[in-house]
Amino acid sequence: MRLAGARVLITGASSGIGAATARAMAAAGARLVLAGRDRERLDAVAAETGGLAVAGDLTAGVADLAGRAGPVDVMVGNAGRGWAGPLVTMPDGVAEELVATNLTAQIALTRSLLPGMVERGRGHLVFVSSIAGAVGVRDEAVYAATKAALIAFAESLRYEVPGIGVSVVLPGVVDTPFFARRGVAYARRRPAPIPPERVARAIVTAVERGRPESYAPGWLRLPVRLRGAAPGPFRALAGVFGRPVSRRVRPGATP
Repeated sequence: MRLAGARVLITGASSGIGAATARAMAAAGARLVLAGRDRERLDAVAAETGGLAVAGDLTAGVADLAGRAGPVDVMVGNAGRGWAGPLVTMPDGVAEELVATNLTAQIALTRSLLPGMVERGRGHLVFVSSIAGAVGVRDEAVYAATKAALIAFAESLRYEVPGIGVSVVLPGVVDTPFFARRGVAYARRRPAPIPPERVARAIVTAVERGRPESYAPGWLRLPVRLRGAAPGPFRALAGVFGRPVSRRVRPGATP
């Protein structure tokens, strides 16, 4: 799909991957509708990219967002929340919040926008998943489950709407406020976090070239293939190297 002149809706656009994607889409000539919870940051991104800012919590305002967005050519479902720690220590209500934001809201927004795309005979859906959804990650069981569900949701949609592009982008560790907001900083040296602009380029390329699945960085497809081809050895390696080296921080603090 040509992005020049296309109307693109990006959720989670106030910072991180969403904000970087807004800049990349604007550079490609797209007309933007930007959704996010942080009004001040969202307005700043909208002013920079010429987009329309729609502030609010996606879990409570899907119908309003879809109505204000109007006919959309491309949807980038990027909004998400995280939490890290053993499942037995997860506070009450957190699992429901992750499912509502990372999965249920994405499905609801897709249901609102997809009929218009089908009627017009064009459109592209991009879901920002995670490598955690493809291979599983220790201490992030619920987060990984929501991201895995997005992959299956997108795969199923491809069979239902062959005329509409459906892409999944699977980032690894990205240098964004995500880790501080989830309360646990990323403290490993390897793999090193990549800039959000790298994920934004993968999203733009996925739309322009019709790629069903993209990894950022690209080498992440290797552990996914290993898990599929040799799950036993993969799990053994994951047990040795998968233990996180991290420290808990206050939400909103800088890791």
